Amino acid sequence: MTDQARPDLSVVIPCYNEAANAAAICAAVIGVLEPLQLSFEILFIDNASTDSTVAIIKDICASDPRVRLIVNTRNYGQMRSPTHAIYQTSGRATIGMCADFQDPPALLPEFVARWQAGADIVLAVRQGEAKNGPALRMMRRLSYWLARNFSDYPVLPGATGFGLYDARVVDAVRQLDEPEPFFRGMLVETGYRLETIPFARPPRAAGKSKNNFPALFDFAMSTLAGSSKRLLRLPIYIGVFGALMAAMMLVGGLAAYLLGRPIAGWFIASLVQAEFALLFGFLGLLGDNVRIISERTRGTPLVLERERINFPAD
Repeated sequence: MTDQARPDLSVVIPCYNEAANAAAICAAVIGVLEPLQLSFEILFIDNASTDSTVAIIKDICASDPRVRLIVNTRNYGQMRSPTHAIYQTSGRATIGMCADFQDPPALLPEFVARWQAGADIVLAVRQGEAKNGPALRMMRRLSYWLARNFSDYPVLPGATGFGLYDARVVDAVRQLDEPEPFFRGMLVETGYRLETIPFARPPRAAGKSKNNFPALFDFAMSTLAGSSKRLLRLPIYIGVFGALMAAMMLVGGLAAYLLGRPIAGWFIASLVQAEFALLFGFLGLLGDNVRIISERTRGTPLVLERERINFPAD
């Protein structure tokens, strides 16, 4: 696409079995963007839906060339598929949002206004606890705790990725070349100017949420793996702690010897603790080597596409 034809905004909407929402969210986004007098494209990426989502979006594409579609060969999860779509955008800024109206389209003009005023990243931050069962709430809290304590960069609680990112931010994130991209964390990692907008997240407009406990647990683990290299060194820290405990037990054994008390238990415990310390130390070193190997051998595609519609010819 030539620069003259480059849209001002690209809106990415990931889908999985969103037949009840696809047409409505598309119409809502168009309704709030057209008054802004900016050119835009809407890019749906479908994660191998089993309902009529793809057929509905294809009908929209046939009547509106601003609407585009990527269909994945299979379900690639909640991290890889949306990020792949963001990398395919051509707008001067990209907006990421969900298809189920939990990310309200009414906020899009505010995103644009903040961007035009100089912000590189504008993220909507959910206020209050999501209305889910106790297991899902616990999983969300665990995910944020792990990210906050082990991530290599700050993570904003309540920020789901719903927001706007300048094209240079998207280019910077793309260059990180993460095979399991925790996109909203990587946005922070770039260091570009970031602003937040608090909002109360509404319930889904229609359909059923795909964020069940297994999906959230998988997302939490992928988040941790994708945003924290320090965690691979955790066995080293455990090993150092174990070595200190072994030393303390050895001192206890020496004190027992000087006091004329039995020493066998102290020295056996010290030996066992030292063995565990060595084990965890070597595991930590192996983990750090795995991290280095991972850094040097990336190249796995985020998704494989079955088809794409309304994209310009290369």
